[in-house]
Amino acid sequence: MFTKNEFNQEVGFTLDNWQPAERPQKINLRGEYCVLEPLDVDKHALALFDALQIDNSGESWTYLPYGPLKTYTEFCQWVNLTAENANTLLYAILEAKSNQPIGICGYLNINSEHGSIEVGHLHYSKLLQKSPAATEAMYLMMHQALEVLKYRRYEWKCDSLNQPSINAAKRLGFTFEGIFRQHCTFKNRNRDTAWFSIIDGEWPTIKQKVVKWLDPCNFDVNGNQIKSLRDIALDE
Repeated sequence: MFTKNEFNQEVGFTLDNWQPAERPQKINLRGEYCVLEPLDVDKHALALFDALQIDNSGESWTYLPYGPLKTYTEFCQWVNLTAENANTLLYAILEAKSNQPIGICGYLNINSEHGSIEVGHLHYSKLLQKSPAATEAMYLMMHQALEVLKYRRYEWKCDSLNQPSINAAKRLGFTFEGIFRQHCTFKNRNRDTAWFSIIDGEWPTIKQKVVKWLDPCNFDVNGNQIKSLRDIALDE
């Protein structure tokens, strides 16, 4: 019969020298293809709003719990309201060479005490979708959360009907944890939520694969990938 302490040690529950993770600060995260800047209405909102309208009849808002935000005023109101949440930090995703805002991402459900943080509010314009910058934006956020700020758990949640988001999570190395049935309601319909995560022990391997995929040598002169992220092997 184990004592409580012996049981915790035996099954790996004990965390040696655990300290709460650091809360993310409003700093820029810079990569080769994009820069993430804390979203500022005066600096980013108009260009972001315009970018999100490109070839978009409203479908990009389908699985977001808010929107469509049809006017610039509505968009600014959403940015300001969301920024008031202490456990949310929004970023504007800028194309590195032009500094043009082309998408939004953010941290939310920030729980530094337990080392858990979520990525969300993802909204990519047509200028960002399926580009190296789109993947690099997620890499920069994962690296900051898991490696710099020392979070233990990095979460991705999406509507169970949102197959592109599910595919993106799997492509980036997230582990599927299940479906939370009837998790919430919005836009007058039920949402079952698919949960994914990366934990700190998995990050080094995932990091190596993403960094290798992002290498400029993995793209041809037209910017097309030579190897997909799924096909990247670490022993080459």
